[in-house]
Amino acid sequence: QVQLVESGGASVQPGGSLRLSCAASGFTFNTATTSWYRQAPGKEREFVASISSGGGIIKYAGFVQGRFTISRDNAKNTVYLQMKSLKPEDTAVYRCNAINAWGQGTQVTVSS
Repeated sequence: QVQLVESGGASVQPGGSLRLSCAASGFTFNTATTSWYRQAPGKEREFVASISSGGGIIKYAGFVQGRFTISRDNAKNTVYLQMKSLKPEDTAVYRCNAINAWGQGTQVTVSS
């Protein structure tokens, strides 16, 4: 059974940092490109970042602007999203995706 479980979401002030984790199981993680998406209330889901199976190809959405870093640890079957300089507009449910499977998401709220 494919499972993706996100964690690390929290409420932070603008300018703060968070590290999200996505733990994978039920498939060969080290062969799968893994992505982060987010969805804010009332908005469409949008792509945040992706990382190839070996970590050599990384892509970011334009709004990231150097603030987020995606990485993976294939030994731990986990992908991370390090976020810094968070803005209120980063408030959303963040979900990871791999092999067309989705996690349940983790809430990130940026507010003063």
